[in-house]
Amino acid sequence: MQMFKEPKITINDKLLSDGEAMTIRVAVESFAHDLISNGLGNDDTGKAICRGYLTNINKIRNIWHKY
Repeated sequence: MQMFKEPKITINDKLLSDGEAMTIRVAVESFAHDLISNGLGNDDTGKAICRGYLTNINKIRNIWHKY
């Protein structure tokens, strides 16, 4: 059984360690959970920003779960 590999994340040409990548992955997932649970307000702007964040989080998830 293959263990989950942390995504390879590069910031400013520096490849992050597995621990650093895990920190970013967990932070993104926590943010997504908060957006789903609480949103960003009930006005049109907050809803649109929330949808945009979740759309991009799903794109990121698709990238890092491919490998």
